[in-house]
Amino acid sequence: MNLLHLFDLSLAARRDAVALEWHGAAFTFGEIERRSNRVAHALRARGLAKGDRLCVYLGNRIELIDIYLACVKLGVIFVPINILYREREIAHITGDAEPRWVITEVELPQLVSDGDDRPIEDLDGDTPAAIIYTSGTTGASKGAVLTHNNFAANAANLSMMWQISERDRFLLALPLFHIHALGNGLHCWLASGCRMRLLERFDHRTALDELRDFRPTLFFGVPTVYVRLLDTPPEAARAIGAAMRLFVSGSAPLPVQVFERFRELFNHTILERYGMTETFMTMSNPYAGERRAGTVGFPLPGISVRIEDGELFVRGPNVFAGYWRRPDATAAAFTDGWFRTGDLATRSDDGYYTLLGRKSDLIISGGFNIYPREIEELLLEQPGVAEAAVVGEPDDVRGEVPVAFIVATDFNPDQLERCCREQLASFKLPRRFVQVESIPRTALGKVQKHLLGPRASRPR
Repeated sequence: MNLLHLFDLSLAARRDAVALEWHGAAFTFGEIERRSNRVAHALRARGLAKGDRLCVYLGNRIELIDIYLACVKLGVIFVPINILYREREIAHITGDAEPRWVITEVELPQLVSDGDDRPIEDLDGDTPAAIIYTSGTTGASKGAVLTHNNFAANAANLSMMWQISERDRFLLALPLFHIHALGNGLHCWLASGCRMRLLERFDHRTALDELRDFRPTLFFGVPTVYVRLLDTPPEAARAIGAAMRLFVSGSAPLPVQVFERFRELFNHTILERYGMTETFMTMSNPYAGERRAGTVGFPLPGISVRIEDGELFVRGPNVFAGYWRRPDATAAAFTDGWFRTGDLATRSDDGYYTLLGRKSDLIISGGFNIYPREIEELLLEQPGVAEAAVVGEPDDVRGEVPVAFIVATDFNPDQLERCCREQLASFKLPRRFVQVESIPRTALGKVQKHLLGPRASRPR
């Protein structure tokens, strides 16, 4: 089987149902099918065939969905590019992927044909569907090759475990160039047949109006989105929460205090889950059961995990096929068939997993292991602290010492030091507290600590 067998549960079986709202217009699943067929014929006329790569540099828009579905139908490998990337980053991806074509807004008028019928191509579950480039926090980004089976297994798991159905109203405001919106959002929409409203982006200035107008039952967000939603007036938050069935958070750790404040304001407990580009979704807090703050729940069905020397290893149908044209990197990423995530984790006695941060972020000071997230969580509990990131600074005596970068409305380093000294072991105490205007993050809100490292080493 391939992804089209999954998508036809909506594209064919629900062809007359409203599928998508975009810029005030509504489109049925049948119209989505015909639109993508016409784009597929246009791509084929241009010479694209199974196995070719197509780079797409577009923000959220209906044409991006048309192009992705056209690629799936032709067996063309879809390669999305982060629209925040600039010339150097784009050149790396296009040089590595060697696409047959790169589509930007300028090329969209060329995606026209008269063919409404679906093109036929020989595809199976192992056929590559997309190459998604990692964020490159440890060097040049690598292309993760994701197959039809990978996407399908993930969509089936989430649709079942999160009870997503055609009755849902799904508001999607995350960028489709990222695995979160593409792999989870787009595929759960097509697998379930729910009604989706697509936004160009999450804009905190208009988010409240969108939520009140559309009245979604399903919403995927990242921690920065939920922090913004904490500004919602209580009466409006309760009304939004009354219509909502499920809020999901991922792509970065959700601070415990945000989890608790959101529950009080919206009367909803956010479901936090864990995944990465190379593995799709690996773990999730339960839909029916305790959604435990600070944890990512349990492994999803069919997925095996283990912890070895503190690092999380994963195996299952969700794990990618390897890095594009990087056999060395692929070999290094696996141990006896298990993918090394690079994430540190612990498991509670009753099976809940908690992430401690990236293995590369671990600070070893005087022989003691320091997990930055523990310090960050404490700092975020302090009045006036909006953001916190802890990184290691070279030290001649201890090897490394922690340094805390703080975004705060009321910056009081002496108070922060007293707090840490009272509640943490002495070796975990940050050497310095540095006030910054912002913490560098990816488009999905993941902290880029490698960009803070050089700052930590500068004399002050």
